[in-house]
Amino acid sequence: MSTISASGPLHPPRRPVAEREVLLHGRRVAFLEAGADSGGPVVVLLHGLASSSQTWSAVLPHLGRHAHVIALDLLGHGRSDKPRSGDYSLGAYAAGLRDLLITLELDRATVVGHSFGGGVAMQFAYQFPELAERLVLVASGGLGKGVNVALRAATLPGTPWVLRALPAVTPPWLTRLAGRMVPALDRPDLVEMTTAVASFTDRGARGAFAQTVRGALNWSGQRLEGTERLYLLADVPVLLVGGSRDSVIPVEHTVGAHDLLPGSRLEIFDGAGHFPHVEQPGRFAALLVRFLTGTSAARADLASLRRHLQAAPTPVVRSPQQAGS
Repeated sequence: MSTISASGPLHPPRRPVAEREVLLHGRRVAFLEAGADSGGPVVVLLHGLASSSQTWSAVLPHLGRHAHVIALDLLGHGRSDKPRSGDYSLGAYAAGLRDLLITLELDRATVVGHSFGGGVAMQFAYQFPELAERLVLVASGGLGKGVNVALRAATLPGTPWVLRALPAVTPPWLTRLAGRMVPALDRPDLVEMTTAVASFTDRGARGAFAQTVRGALNWSGQRLEGTERLYLLADVPVLLVGGSRDSVIPVEHTVGAHDLLPGSRLEIFDGAGHFPHVEQPGRFAALLVRFLTGTSAARADLASLRRHLQAAPTPVVRSPQQAGS
């Protein structure tokens, strides 16, 4: 079990960030790109539910000095297309990332996933281990049942209609009031959540959110239990990042995943909420660079996957209290 730390921001000059898009299966996939000529490793950044690549905007210029960085707008989010009949499952998102990498002639990548994006990152590593060099999970979903009540409520009938009305009834003053009433919500969390609410003026974004959240959650919490397959990542360098004041997904999920992966690295941003990369982008970028330079990329193949599957550990029976934490 090891822990690493990083202090201080990376220094200028920063790499410029470009907006790009490609067509995949007839649908526009948009992304931000930095450091394409850096000669460094490929790093893919995945955002969470109702978010976009903009959540990484402060990290990209720093990280682009050391890596070829792509911050993706997942289908149904940001500038990417939002088809009403789209497949918004974890498996489809993982396959979409594979297709993007192949289209861009990128053979392998370190995948960084925040919140729901962490679930996509894990799914990508499980489905396409030969493409995953490293995995970074930031306040990740899929590591336990517990989740904020607002997200659980989004699984109830009528969600699309509520989302349609929400931007009109959530003025800035109401957001500020919520921050005073719920001290656990740090300002960056409030800003990101306000941005998410604003995105619901787009009908496609509302539909994508409703379909995605119902696949990932129910009223009791998260449907997905990624910890059951963490053993498949035994040969993959894994960095786990959390905020000590996360009010969306309990930080204990991140710590628990670290315990299940003895070779993983853990960094808890003391005082940070659900968006540690937004609150402290310089520290986050420095941490990520240290992880990239201090680990060797995984080189999985069919034989190694077979070995792990055949040696699968005995399932751990969890108590109801543990399951809901």
